Amino acid sequence: MLRGVPRVDRFPLGAGVSLQALEHDPHALLARLREREPVSWVPALDGWLVTRYDLAVAVTRDAQTFTVEDPRFSTSQVVGPSMLSLDGSAHTRNREPFVAPFRPGAVQERFASFVAAESERLIDGFRDEGAAELRRGFAGPLATATVTRALGLAHGEVPAVLGWYDAIVAAVTDITAGAAPPPRGREAMERLRERLQTVISGGDLQSLLADIGSTATLNVDQIVSNAAVLLFGGIETTEGMIANAVLMLLAHADDHDAVEPAIEESLRLEPAAAMIDRYATAEVELGGATIRRGELVHVSLTAANRDPSVFADPDRFDPGRPNVRRHLAFAQGSHVCLGVHLARLEARLALRALRRRLPNLRLDAERPAAVSGLVFRKPPELHVLWG
Repeated sequence: MLRGVPRVDRFPLGAGVSLQALEHDPHALLARLREREPVSWVPALDGWLVTRYDLAVAVTRDAQTFTVEDPRFSTSQVVGPSMLSLDGSAHTRNREPFVAPFRPGAVQERFASFVAAESERLIDGFRDEGAAELRRGFAGPLATATVTRALGLAHGEVPAVLGWYDAIVAAVTDITAGAAPPPRGREAMERLRERLQTVISGGDLQSLLADIGSTATLNVDQIVSNAAVLLFGGIETTEGMIANAVLMLLAHADDHDAVEPAIEESLRLEPAAAMIDRYATAEVELGGATIRRGELVHVSLTAANRDPSVFADPDRFDPGRPNVRRHLAFAQGSHVCLGVHLARLEARLALRALRRRLPNLRLDAERPAAVSGLVFRKPPELHVLWG
C-alpha cells in the first residue's frame, strides 16, 4: 500500500464503519469488507478488521506475529494476566493445569448429569406458564450454574456470580469500544477474587480450583485470574451459544430435527464471540494491508464464518452442510477455546430438554428476537411460546 496516502482514503469502506452498524445487523457490511477490503483500517475500532476466512486463520494460528500479550488487551485490563492474555511459555504455564478437566471424557463424567438435571430444574420453573424468556430465564442461569459448580461455589451463589459476570463483561465491552471501564468492573473482580481465594485455600478437591491449587504450579492470583476467564467464557459465550441456537432452530422450524448439526450451524452463522483481538509484534503485510508493529488487529469470526469461498450459500441456515465444523466460533491456534467440549455439552443437553419438555415450542411473534452485540452477540431477549 502507498505509505503517503491517508488510511481513510486507502480503506474507504472501513472509514465509514460505525460501532452501531457492527453491533446490530453487520452481515451485509462485513460481506462488502470481506470482498473489497478483507483487512481494513476501521477508525471506529481504532484498529484493523480482518474479515476473510483464510486471513482469520492465519492471524489466530500465528501467535508470534499476532499476539494477545499487550497491556491494551481488554480482558487483561479487567481480570489481570491469564491464559487468555499471555503467549509463549507463560501462556502454556497458565493454561496447562486447566486442560485435563476440560477434555471430552472428563467433561462428560463431571458435568453431564449436572447439566441435564439443571436443565430439567429450570424448565420445571416455567413449564406450566406456556411462555418464557429463555435467554436470562434459561440459557444464562444454566451456564452460570455450571461454571459456578466447576469453580467450587455453591448453587445459591449463582445470582452473585451472575452479577459479577455482568460487571466484568460490561467493562471488557467498554474497553473494546474505546471507553474507560466502569468502576463496578474492578469492584466485581475484587469480590470474585476474595471468594475464589477462599475456595482455593479450602482444599475441596470437588473444585477444579482447589485441585489446581494443590499442584502449586500457579500461585493464587494466577489461579484467580484464569478462573475469571473461565467464568467469563463459561457464562458469556455459552449463554450466547444456547440462546443463538434456540433462536436459529425455532426460526427454521423445518430444519432442526438433528440438534448437534444445528448447533454447529448456529455457531457458524452467529458465533457468540464475534471478534477477537491481537496485536502485531512487527510490521507485516496481510491481505494487501501494511500493519505496523503494535497495531491492534480485530479478527471478525462472524465475517470469516460467512466467507463464501469456504461455505456455500453462507447466509443460509443449513445444518446439513458437510463442512459445518470448519467454522471458527471457538477460534484456532494456541488460544482455541478451552471449554469447547463443555459448551457443546451444555448446548446439546439444553436444547434436547427444551424440545422434549415444551411441546410445539415456537418463537413469540409478538416479541421478536434478534441477535446483536459488538463483541459478544446474542438476543437481548428470547421470548417463546409452547403448547
